[in-house]
Amino acid sequence: MRKKQFKAESKKLLDMMINSIYTHKEIFLRELISNASDAVDKLYFRSLTDEAVGMKKEDFCIRLTPDKEARTLTVSDNGIGMTAEELESNLGVIARSGSKVFREENAGGDGADNIEIIGQFGVGFYSAFMVSKKVKVISRAYGSDEANCWESDGADGYTISPAEKETVGTDIILYINDNTDEVQYDEFLDTYRLSALVKKYSNYIRYPIKMLVTTSRPKPRAEDAPADAPTEYEDVTEDRTLNSMLPLWKKNKSEITEEEYAAFYKEVYHDYEAPLRVIHSKTEGQATYNAMLFIPSHAPFDYYSKEYQKGLQLYSKGVLITDKCADLLPDYFNFVRGLVDSEDLSLNISREVLQHDHQLKLIARTIEKKIKSELQRMRDTDREKYETFFAAFGTSLKFGVYSDYGVHKDTLVDLLLFKSSFEDKYVTLAEYRERMPADQDAIYYAAGETKEKIDMLPQVEAAKARGLEILYLTDYVDEFAIRTLMQFDEKKFVNVCDAEANFATEEEKKALESDNADAEEMFAFMKETLGDAVQTVRFTNKLKTHPVCLSSEGAVSAEMERVLNAMPGANGEVKAEFALEINAEHPIAAKIKTLFAEDKDTLAKFTKLLYGEARLIGGMQIEDPVEFSTLMCELMAK
Repeated sequence: MRKKQFKAESKKLLDMMINSIYTHKEIFLRELISNASDAVDKLYFRSLTDEAVGMKKEDFCIRLTPDKEARTLTVSDNGIGMTAEELESNLGVIARSGSKVFREENAGGDGADNIEIIGQFGVGFYSAFMVSKKVKVISRAYGSDEANCWESDGADGYTISPAEKETVGTDIILYINDNTDEVQYDEFLDTYRLSALVKKYSNYIRYPIKMLVTTSRPKPRAEDAPADAPTEYEDVTEDRTLNSMLPLWKKNKSEITEEEYAAFYKEVYHDYEAPLRVIHSKTEGQATYNAMLFIPSHAPFDYYSKEYQKGLQLYSKGVLITDKCADLLPDYFNFVRGLVDSEDLSLNISREVLQHDHQLKLIARTIEKKIKSELQRMRDTDREKYETFFAAFGTSLKFGVYSDYGVHKDTLVDLLLFKSSFEDKYVTLAEYRERMPADQDAIYYAAGETKEKIDMLPQVEAAKARGLEILYLTDYVDEFAIRTLMQFDEKKFVNVCDAEANFATEEEKKALESDNADAEEMFAFMKETLGDAVQTVRFTNKLKTHPVCLSSEGAVSAEMERVLNAMPGANGEVKAEFALEINAEHPIAAKIKTLFAEDKDTLAKFTKLLYGEARLIGGMQIEDPVEFSTLMCELMAK
């Protein structure tokens, strides 16, 4: 028996696969179980046309056998097995896939459609060396009376020699590494840990994965034992099937109850509430996959933190590839949980590295459409549930509108809800638009921290008095999203606190223009008094009972200024530009005209007070509280 060198590449290649390709050492078990499943598939495929196999599907299985004393873990299967030549070609040549060869040789054959060979690139086996100092493979091929042993302690080479094995199949024996300060390799000999890894990565392998598990159980009490007698325990060993085999998502929807969907969701995604909606679909064509998606009823505790990660579980033929495939979900649908199981994704080198290819993009686009369609259906058929959803995740949709320079706004605009002055409830933009009078030329909104604070704005009071419906924008991203949309159904969005907002009739507008022209010199004096605090001073007819207000003149509103300056590192650099508007019908209008003619010093003080009052009414801080208080007391004392 002579030691042979690996035919492909060098020690460097094997070191790279062991230390670089696989991120987590635990992946080795997934790879070996997947290889075992492929071997069983091959013999099962043979049994469909060869009665001599003498085995039914239920006879096939995969077995794990940990031995703590010997520090070995054995992964066994009763599949097709390998001859000495196949051990040489499959294990002696790195990156040669026997499964890929088998698939190519049997493409289009009888029963080929029933076989789901997992392996492709043939490097998964070598992940065993991440946790092992030596690997031994004992295999007996179907139809052969002889068995052979392939053995290697790493990249230095391998040996192949005759061996004894009574049954067809393969045993892979891993001699587990000793513990180090960094890694406790003992975990891969622990039955609880192995059970958890099977459940995580290989739960849906379609053959039973079995293992002898010893548990401690209370002994039956003797009939004459006293009630306070201590409980005695005994160890019980049972042959346990570790995987569930049949994925829920591969069943027909008609066979699954809401309770089963909810139970699966709660168990897998660790939620205490059932999802609001389930999207279960099978898609064939350019992209073939099964998907089971869940729309949660509430946001997880870390949803708005940096730690939250979006993504769907990605399976290939029932084997978990990654727990969070972010590329399958756009950011604005990051709340969706679930999984995708595809048969034709390209897996590069190992199952842990996914190629960003055409198939993945096709699946992502289809999933996005399904999510949107389901949200629309929920909005139209179960408004109460949709409002629950929107309260939890509406911010994500609005960020989606605002982000990427509005590229996704047409996708998301129909999903948005806003609180409205109409019956004080959530409305869609389409519902607002449908109620608009024929002569209304804009969709009006107002922004603030709460609905109650918005209602205190003088401009809102006046707009509502004229019968206009107002959208309440209380989320910090709302106005940015609205500005990105710009218009809806050919109607522009207008903030009632913007200078351009004008609810007056043509006759009222003309009268106001005349009043402002007559008071031009007075307003210039008042503007000079306030300096850069305002861009202009003028009369307005869009107020009802309030004497004064501040209206935004530029692209940044008062609420946008507040939001932007609250962000880390802003340092109050963002400034909105305002116009000081005075109610032309309020007694204060006549007062300032008199002061301009008779007492400009007092008018200057009045002007500063009116500006301070306008800031207070608008929910803003007074820039100089001491001056404001002094002026107020001085004028009150006269």
